[in-house]
Amino acid sequence: MKHRQEPPGDKNIIGSRVVAIRKSKGIKQREFLARLQTLGLDISQTSLSRLEGQYRLVQDYEVLVIAKALEVSVGYLLGEERVK
Repeated sequence: MKHRQEPPGDKNIIGSRVVAIRKSKGIKQREFLARLQTLGLDISQTSLSRLEGQYRLVQDYEVLVIAKALEVSVGYLLGEERVK
């Protein structure tokens, strides 16, 4: 697995939380992609990597699906809620 060599971008605010939640739950990126696709969000590995690195804008409908796939609230992804 390659580690990100560049600092995070500024295109979204959920990327770092997506990575943290995904890793804390032991979900590999491929498994997460499969979950997203099962929920109707067709996203490539490159797009997910760019989203997680905060180099890609995120659409509102994507935030909803990502939250559902990670079993967290949209508010948490957006930084409005703390971990319970």
